[in-house]
Amino acid sequence: MLRSFAELDRMTPMLNEFRRRMDELWDQYEDDATVDGTYAGWPRTTVEDKGGALVIRAEIPGLGEKDVTVTLNQDVVTLSGERKTAVPPGYQVHRQERGTARFSRSYALNTRVDAEKATAMVKQGVLTLTLPKAAEAQPRQIRVRAE
Repeated sequence: MLRSFAELDRMTPMLNEFRRRMDELWDQYEDDATVDGTYAGWPRTTVEDKGGALVIRAEIPGLGEKDVTVTLNQDVVTLSGERKTAVPPGYQVHRQERGTARFSRSYALNTRVDAEKATAMVKQGVLTLTLPKAAEAQPRQIRVRAE
């Protein structure tokens, strides 16, 4: 409980900072969602170059292999999918915080990959896409010889 206006004056900057941070959080959430229900910044992904392959990991909780599509067109890989919310017959929703969401994210690859050897696996809510580099794009070690 406030004891004086001086105490309120000391709390005001903290409350303003809290409000500013909450506004940033909501702005970020709203920026990710578009008018048609597609999410631009979802799923969150990591792209790594492992030397012999590019590995893309995407967080897709609640989605399975039938909910996600991966396409590779020349040097662009696209992850797309949809999370649907279906209520089983005989049940009704009392509260729903996770709605239907569609997503599509594309990545321009900086190297050629071997599409025939590419794999995609969903495990524990994470999609792991492994794109082996084409033979001509593989790193090579040059042998050093003394003269």
